[in-house]
Amino acid sequence: MSATPLWTSEAMRAAMRAAAKGMLPEAISGISIDSRTLQPGEAYFAIRGAVHDGHAFVEAALKAGAALAVVEKAQADKFAPDAPLLVVDDVLAGLVDLGRASRARLAGQVIAVTGSVGKTSTKEALLHILSAQGQTHASAASFNNHWGVPMSLARCPASARFAVFEIGMNHAGEISPLVKMVRPHVAIITTVEPVHLEFFSGIEAIADAKAEIFDGVEPGGAAVLNRDNAQFERLSRRAQACGIARIVSFGADNKSEARLIEVSLQATCSAVHAEILGHEVTYKLGIPGRHMAMNSLAVLAAASLAGADLALASLSLSQLLPAAGRGVRQTLLIGGGELTLVDESYNANPASMAAALSVLGQAKPGPQGRRIAVLGDMLELGPAGAELHAGLNDAIKAGHIDLVFCCGPLMRHLWDSLSPGRRGGYADSAANLEPQVVAAVRAGDVLMVKGSNGSKTKTIVTALEKRFPRKAALDEAAV
Repeated sequence: MSATPLWTSEAMRAAMRAAAKGMLPEAISGISIDSRTLQPGEAYFAIRGAVHDGHAFVEAALKAGAALAVVEKAQADKFAPDAPLLVVDDVLAGLVDLGRASRARLAGQVIAVTGSVGKTSTKEALLHILSAQGQTHASAASFNNHWGVPMSLARCPASARFAVFEIGMNHAGEISPLVKMVRPHVAIITTVEPVHLEFFSGIEAIADAKAEIFDGVEPGGAAVLNRDNAQFERLSRRAQACGIARIVSFGADNKSEARLIEVSLQATCSAVHAEILGHEVTYKLGIPGRHMAMNSLAVLAAASLAGADLALASLSLSQLLPAAGRGVRQTLLIGGGELTLVDESYNANPASMAAALSVLGQAKPGPQGRRIAVLGDMLELGPAGAELHAGLNDAIKAGHIDLVFCCGPLMRHLWDSLSPGRRGGYADSAANLEPQVVAAVRAGDVLMVKGSNGSKTKTIVTALEKRFPRKAALDEAAV
């Protein structure tokens, strides 16, 4: 018996009020906006982006096996008369319409996640634990913006029991239209921290922008908020003003309904004792760090509110692994010994930097090894950027970090504040810092790399991976 298709071409046409051209297949297996990664049977949406116009890749998508392409009316005549097309006035608007239609047909429980830190990790944790209890759909990667959210919705099977969507922003007014598409039953705000300060007047304005997530919560739905965060009361008032009666707080505060009782932090995991909505649970969390332990409270609370079994959910957390670029650890072979590389290169802000440095502080280097932080600029911090970068020195001291490498003009402020004994190296860019780091590491070191996407610290991770073989890869080859 064949699997149920994600969409039929007729259902897609109706949802987008599109005109059909060419011979359209009945079944559509998926949705794509990238001809390079498109799988046969998927519908290709020719999105017009800031750099590329997707219409330039329609022929490549069809050659790669796309079931059909969604194109705008103004460009439809560019393609072969028999090309399978759905023609709309605006492709992104068509994708939004399809996302809304997907949400309308979905009977499962929907959870939306936002916050200054931990959105993707929280979304991935929910995906992990809910998948063990029923068909679960979640946003891929960090698809959390004006095209990522509707695409994630459009990709959601109608039969999903649970669906989890990440919603991001760096300006006020961005979350509200997105959450009104998602219409969650449970909305999580992980925390509110000084990020994207370049675009906001202060932390309260950031909180107000995050609170836009309440605009789309379904009647009878719930909000899950961080009671330990200074913006909790502000967020709680906004949730109530939006008609949300069920507000569940999480944190170490004794008033929290998802309350941390005790946590034992280890280098690669944590042991957590908590009370979740009146039930005591003890569980192992497969990702290290107090911040991850705190977010696991929100994860379990949201899962419970969505109807999942709490005991099974907490048990599943032991197998949780970090998402790419958010704490993935690997062992590299170097000079007759081993180097531990922690990849935190996906993104960075002051709160996530402090958390990552705290986790590095929990690490236990090998003989003669050191705790090494390789840090790139944190972007979009506005006038406070210099002070916030220099302020990382407190977390470096608290974590007993032995050596620090810095790259970028903003990280120069941290470099200047470091004690001479902690200075490993400085360069104006990640590319120029790369050879210094590769030359400095030795067996026993635990090295963590972190920076905003724009600082390109991932190149340093890649350089280390190319220079030193991965232990697991050699073990697999030997087997």
